[in-house]
Amino acid sequence: MERDEILDPSLEDDEEGSLRPLSFDEYVGQSDLKQNLRVFVGAAKMRNESLDHVLLYGPPGLGKTTMSMIIANEMHSHIRVTTGPSIERTGDLVALLSSLEPGDVLFIDEIHRLPKVVEEVLYPAMEDFCVDVVIGKDAATRSVRIDLPPFTLIGATTRAGDLSAPLRDRFGIISKLEYYSIEELTQIISRTSRVYHFEMDEDAKVELAKRSRGTPRIANRLFRRVRDFAQFNGDDHITKARTSEALDRLKIDDLGLDDVDQKYIMGIIERFKGGPVGLESLAASIGEEPQTLEDVYEPYLLQVGLIKRTPRGRVVTELGYAHFHIPFMQQLL
Repeated sequence: MERDEILDPSLEDDEEGSLRPLSFDEYVGQSDLKQNLRVFVGAAKMRNESLDHVLLYGPPGLGKTTMSMIIANEMHSHIRVTTGPSIERTGDLVALLSSLEPGDVLFIDEIHRLPKVVEEVLYPAMEDFCVDVVIGKDAATRSVRIDLPPFTLIGATTRAGDLSAPLRDRFGIISKLEYYSIEELTQIISRTSRVYHFEMDEDAKVELAKRSRGTPRIANRLFRRVRDFAQFNGDDHITKARTSEALDRLKIDDLGLDDVDQKYIMGIIERFKGGPVGLESLAASIGEEPQTLEDVYEPYLLQVGLIKRTPRGRVVTELGYAHFHIPFMQQLL
């Protein structure tokens, strides 16, 4: 369990960690969520209580982990970070919970992947700050109640619909993270440029933001690749021309679609006449995992209106055809 835990965000010294803002003031985007959390955090501090449990959901890369670390910082608390799949047994969870100090934040990423038996142990921990542990065997079996200090559980998931109702109902604050605007991504790229001490022209930042799928994680990843091209070619800063060249080489088009997005849409158009087609059939035809398509790729394609889901399956929209300069054929659904 220890390798999955981070006691304090300042200890996270990898590249990803160095880009994470540590306060609401530094965090760009998610304005409504930030404003609400300021109130909830401020009120909890005034009462000298732990913040209510928080569930953050939305597509990957939008800042759920970062927001959890900011909440811990704003509450002046330590944070322990783990993932749903890494908590395999009830004993793992009990050990983690019993090591918490009063006011600590426990962040569980991919919380929808908690085993059912582990999830049930979490219910009393969230509601009553206690866990019941069964010890002994056969006739000597007995239940021992362990009291826990007040703590805040922050769960993050890309699949809120996969959470059981009993678990979801125990979160007092439930919020969805939205895709970022080009202006917000431009601000994030500016900060990334400062962190890496490599200047970037304003029009280059906008170009990169347009191709980042509304996602900060992708913007930061693409910035590093564009920087590679600039440094390899001896540039002392990043221009729009160099940005466009690098992203074209990476096969990222002007809407931010990559190879898989393009295979997804062209697969529906060419192999299934524009749809409708079931996700499993489509995934098999283009050699990708259905869950990856549903969690990582489809949310953005739906957001920009290139595809739609129907009762009979996925369909490419008129905008999708237009993006690939293919005449639109209206399907009978």
